[in-house]
Order: sequence, then C-alpha cells, then structure tokens
Amino acid sequence: MKVNQRRKLDNSAQLFPLISTKNFSTVFRLSCVLKEKIQPNVLQQAVQKALDCFPCFRVKMKRDFFNYYLESNEEEPVIKKEGKYPCRYINPKDNHDYLFQVMYGENTIHLDIFHALTDGNYGMKFLKEIVYQYLEIAHEELMQKNIRVERLMDYTVEDSYLVNYDKHLKGVPNTKRAFLLKGKNVKLGKVGVQHVKINLTQLKNKVKQAKVTMTQYLTAMLIDAIYEVNYKRQKGKRPIKICIPVDLRKYFNSKTVSNFFSYITVETHMKEQETFESILQYVKKDFQAKLTEEEMKKTMSMNVKLGTNPWIRTMPLDIKKMALKIGYGTVQKYTTATLSNIGKIGVIADYKPYIETFLFCLAPELVERVKCAVCSFEDTVVFTFTSILQDTSMQQFFVDLLKKNQIAVCMETNEFSVL
Repeated sequence: MKVNQRRKLDNSAQLFPLISTKNFSTVFRLSCVLKEKIQPNVLQQAVQKALDCFPCFRVKMKRDFFNYYLESNEEEPVIKKEGKYPCRYINPKDNHDYLFQVMYGENTIHLDIFHALTDGNYGMKFLKEIVYQYLEIAHEELMQKNIRVERLMDYTVEDSYLVNYDKHLKGVPNTKRAFLLKGKNVKLGKVGVQHVKINLTQLKNKVKQAKVTMTQYLTAMLIDAIYEVNYKRQKGKRPIKICIPVDLRKYFNSKTVSNFFSYITVETHMKEQETFESILQYVKKDFQAKLTEEEMKKTMSMNVKLGTNPWIRTMPLDIKKMALKIGYGTVQKYTTATLSNIGKIGVIADYKPYIETFLFCLAPELVERVKCAVCSFEDTVVFTFTSILQDTSMQQFFVDLLKKNQIAVCMETNEFSVL
C-alpha cells in the first residue's frame, strides 16, 4: 500500500471493530516455542524484516462517518515482554496503531492479532515468517545456507467473499438458542489457559478406527465433556452447539491474506445415557450434512448480503456500532463453545531443530465463556482451552477421556488452571 492509500475491510472484518471492547477483544494468539532463550533485540529486527515480506500487514485502522478502513502505517511496531494472559485487547496507542502485537516469553514468540486484520491461517504464515527471520539473524549458518530464495509471499488482499459469493443462494440463519456454560467467573480481565498436548500418532489411530476426521473426533470429545460435567449438572434442555470455523480457501481458488472463513454449527440434542460413541455418530452425521461446498456457499452468501445491505452500509458508524453490539449479544447465545482447528503446521526442514512447538489461543467471551483452539506440529496435537470460568472440571473430564481412550496426554496451565 502506498502512504495514506485506503483499503476496505473485508466482509468479515467489518464486524470486528464494531463489536470489540476492552473486555471483548476479538483477538487470537499464535505462538512459537523455541528451544532457546528469546533475544528481544533480534526479535525486533525479525518483525521488521517479516513486515517487508507482508507489507499488507503494515497498516493501521481509521474511520470516517460510515465505516472503518485500513491505511498504510509508516511507523515500526513495538515488541513487548509477555503479560499474564493471552488475547488481550490491543491498544493502538501502545503499538503505533498496528493491528497485531508481538510479545516474547523466556523461549516463546507470541503474535496476538486483531481479527479485523486476518484469520488464523494467514496469521500463522506471518508468525512463521517472523520465526524464520529470527532464526536467520540468531543463527548465521541458516542465513549462509540461503535456504529461502524467494522472500516475498504470493498473495492478494482481495475481499474473496465478494469475489466468490452467489447472490442467488439463500442460507438458513442459526436462530436456536444453545445450552450455555454457567458458573463463577475469574476476575475480569483474567483468562484460564490449559494447553493439552496429545500424541498425534495415537490420536490418528483412534480417528482411523472410528472412521471420522480428527476435528470430528475432538468435537465429540468436547461435547461429551460438556454433557457429562455441565449439561447434567445444570439439567440442560437446549442443544449443545459447537461453532467450527472453516477456511474457505479450501473451497475457492483464493490466496487472500484478508479474512476468508465461514463456519458450521454442530448441534446435538442430548438424551439420557449418551455415550462418547453415540455423540461421535451425531457429530459425524452433522459434519457430513453441513461441511459441503454448497452449504459453505450458502452461509457465505447470507453473510455477504448482510454486509452489503445498502441500509446498513449507509447507517452512521456510531449508530451501527450500537445496533450491532445489541444484536451480537443475542447471536452469541446461539453457540455453546467454539472449536477452531488450523491443522498441521509445516516448517522448512532446516528450521525444525530450533522449534519445540506451536500454540493457538482464542479469546473467551462473557457469553461463550470457553473457547477451544487446535494445532499440530510434528507428533503433537495441542488442544488449548481458554476460559473465564473458575471451574475446570470440564477440561479435566476431556483429559481423562483421552487417557481412557489410551491416548498419551500432558498439560501445561497458567495460574487459573488447576487440573
């Protein structure tokens, strides 16, 4: 982007600045754990070099009377030492107006991203570029090998929603209230985190035996944990509904770095004496019905029609914010929890010896109090719970269920995650 050149927000991104607050950040975190101590001065250089490869992220958000938009940012981003809790609201004043924040721990590089900038798939590409740049500066032998000849990414910043949607298709909106997790919250601003590290080979074997996908298997385990610990205790009557984000680049020929995802909502109406096996069959059937190209197109077209509605587009921004915050509060009650799986993370072979693992976190909300994120690297799947509930019994049941199925598992937690 040239200086002061405007770029419209994509169809999904339009929503996030309208609903986000200091207590509802719409921020997700991607992390890379290295096998060495982080050098802050090297990380600062690496971030600057990575932005040269991703100039589309060198932006800040501005507003006019009707809309938010992106504009070129000529400042340099500020890196920080990590705080106690992930996915916090990104204060533009603290980072020269960037829509992401790079932080570091003892041996970890964190990348927090405001969802208006991009989604998890291209966020991970940006994090990997930062890691590559960091390792090349810290280890001269990697730079001397000249492993990566092509530095610039093959990408576009198009709004792929507008390019690919079909205005004639009609989707069915999700309007049924879901079973919601209840309980005492941790102190406002704090988040409990549990990283559940799972043996990938053993999990794959169970998935293969059950003739399902890994996301289906993990979704069923999550539903079973909610059913046994929360649903029975609260005498739930509404369906347990899990929102599953879906990368639309798998269905359309798109290389956009802007948001390009949709979602399906897996719904299970629980009965007495449900078993994990019966829940898994519910989940498998619902995935097969909803995770099709036709259904993805319907959902995308429904959302684009809403985003391009002339009445909404010409509404003054401040009125639009008030209306959407009220409406979104209702929409949140249609989901019990979210489970986002960005899949296996591949890195260039020469860099693998320096990397321990990757992590992925989503920000929980006051209504959707627990969110789940999944990624895998080498032979480990990391299933991460982020929660504002004090009670972690549901997470414990999830872990116990893995062990019951003879899948090796270990956990890492923060101060509010006593498992």
